[in-house]
Amino acid sequence: MNRDALYTRLINTLRRVWRGGRDLETDRYIAVATLREIAALTATSHDIAKQLAKTVAELERLPPSERDRRQQVERIVSRLKSIQPHLGIGNDGAEIGKLNSALGERRAGRQTASRKPKPPAIVHPLPPDAAASNLPRVGPSVAKLLDQLIHGKVEPNRIVTIEDVLRIAPRRYIDYSNLTKIGEMLSPVGDVTIEGEIVDIREQYGRSRPFTLARLSDGTGTLRLVWFSTFITKQLAEGDRIYASGTIQGGYNGLEIVSPEWEPADGPNLTTKRIAPVYPLTKGLYQKTMRAITRSALDATRSKLLDWLAEAKPYLDEGLDLPAIDVAYERLHYPETMDEVTASKRRLQFENLFLLQLGLVHRKQTVQASPGQPFTVNCDVLTRFTETLPFTLTGAQRRVIGEIMADVRKPSPMTRLLQGDVGSGKTAVAALLALVAHDNSKQTAFMAPTELLAEQHERSLERLYAELPEADRPAIALLTGSTRAKRRREIDAALSAGEIDILVGTHALVQDAVTFHDLALAIVDEQHRFGVRQRALLAQKANGVQPHMLSMTATPIPRTLNLVLSGDLDVSIMDELPKGRIPIETRLYRKAERGDAYRLVREQVERGCQVFVICPLVEESDTIEAKAAVEEAQRLKDEVFPDFRIDVVHGKMASKKKDEVMTSFRDHEFDILVSTSVIEVGIDIPNATVMMIEGAERFGLSQLHQFRGRVGRGDAQSYCVLLADDATAGGDARLETMVT
Repeated sequence: MNRDALYTRLINTLRRVWRGGRDLETDRYIAVATLREIAALTATSHDIAKQLAKTVAELERLPPSERDRRQQVERIVSRLKSIQPHLGIGNDGAEIGKLNSALGERRAGRQTASRKPKPPAIVHPLPPDAAASNLPRVGPSVAKLLDQLIHGKVEPNRIVTIEDVLRIAPRRYIDYSNLTKIGEMLSPVGDVTIEGEIVDIREQYGRSRPFTLARLSDGTGTLRLVWFSTFITKQLAEGDRIYASGTIQGGYNGLEIVSPEWEPADGPNLTTKRIAPVYPLTKGLYQKTMRAITRSALDATRSKLLDWLAEAKPYLDEGLDLPAIDVAYERLHYPETMDEVTASKRRLQFENLFLLQLGLVHRKQTVQASPGQPFTVNCDVLTRFTETLPFTLTGAQRRVIGEIMADVRKPSPMTRLLQGDVGSGKTAVAALLALVAHDNSKQTAFMAPTELLAEQHERSLERLYAELPEADRPAIALLTGSTRAKRRREIDAALSAGEIDILVGTHALVQDAVTFHDLALAIVDEQHRFGVRQRALLAQKANGVQPHMLSMTATPIPRTLNLVLSGDLDVSIMDELPKGRIPIETRLYRKAERGDAYRLVREQVERGCQVFVICPLVEESDTIEAKAAVEEAQRLKDEVFPDFRIDVVHGKMASKKKDEVMTSFRDHEFDILVSTSVIEVGIDIPNATVMMIEGAERFGLSQLHQFRGRVGRGDAQSYCVLLADDATAGGDARLETMVT
């Protein structure tokens, strides 16, 4: 290779070094080696040889900081240009002039073509139901991330639509609309946006990781910008004008913004100089990407969104003042004021509730128009059953039984929700209704959300019917996912032959192989744990005739919310506990009072009672919740109750293992059960008298009520202990409503 070719190679390598190539070490090595070859091929004076040796030495110790590296390369190029005529290099040496010219342009603040921000992508009009993959920046990998974000998991054949993207509401907003001058800030002032010029940007190396430090000037002063990444140096350079948004902090070297949002001053502003949306994310998805995608989705569907309320507008109250659907989505994602956010959310929530109500009304009308199976209610059957019970029915139970019996006499099918606190006697009411179905030679399906609860219901029914004459006693069977194949075949045969009167089970009841002889009653416990589809599949087991449907829940639902969620159901409320039942005492303990809570637990265990401990909800992750439960159980063993027997149950366990732990707890093989929210759905441990809930402020009232319902099933006084270390004022007020 001749000197001209070597020199061209050297200049090209220096250009890569100056730009911050992908592998600085390799480029620097090539430059040094090339320069040495040039020196070896060139007969030069002693002074020129010294200059070349000095250049080699400088190349070998090029600093990693981009700004310092550029300055060093400028000096090297300047020296090479001065000695070029003495190296015997021909026309190819003119390349150095091009590089030097480019360096001069950079110093003047001009941005090279490779660093110009990409112009916003042109978004063509698209229907809302088009695949989101039609939008810019949404390739196959991003589409999967959106699917994960929206649905919680990825399904290969599921298509995420543009309207799905629009429905991803920001979880919060940051107000960066405050455009501020640096010279006016004498102290940290919160969230701001500053327009200015990058006067200095460099990579720095801290103790643990590299970071980028820049100085931004707006003519009134300068401000430090800090990013914990070096990639930013490939996006910004000296002389760039940007908007920088973030929280002003007081640093060691004055005011600064750490990890600021930034956008080119001449580009579209999705983040800076405005109220910026902050979206929920999943791993691999970033705020800038989400903002670009939602902006494209809004632009693509402008004037193409179906406004469900348009036809209903004449019937709506004019005072509602609901914006059009496209305006609502625009203001939800990119509002000018927070009042616009409130109005947009209100409009979208109203539409959701409106459509839900239409669906519920339609479903109720469809059910009522279906032929039912009216029951003949034999009062003698009711009397015989109630006389065998070891307790007296409460007034609430008698009232609800009257409402249900009036329903099942009608030719249209019953659809009723039975709401009652734990221990109010819902199971006894359901048992009486199933007995009426049996007296009419009809079958009953009794569905529960877990195997433990299904087994519990089977035992309860057997116990409630035990004192009836054998001829009046219904035949009961249990079918769950754990039922062995041989027993399952026996149940299927007996069920289709009409030899089983009540089939208790889990979602296994809706499997295709399960065939009823004459199903006329479906009872669903903890109905909120089943989807509409599962309840509909159960109803379809009635051979084309709509069965009577009784849904039960222990969750206290306000009357107005009931009208929304259960608009297709009639509601019966059991608001009275049986005589002698001791109400659960609920106590709220702050961080400083934790010792008092532990003393209560110790007292109860020493009396022979048992305790539930619920771990706080850290985030929506079974893995993280499981780890928290295991760690809490170990902490209690080591530090608080070393003399008690402690076990743990969590959502990552196999169903069989969970059931084994719960059975052991029921049999009092240990004293304290540490659990995640898997314990929420009803199980019967009469000896458990304390429910201690860690991080109670992180749970909703419905969940807290469900947890509390796991105790108070025996004759002893029971306690629900709410431990709240970090409750806000609103959270405190919410927890106080639970205290009794």
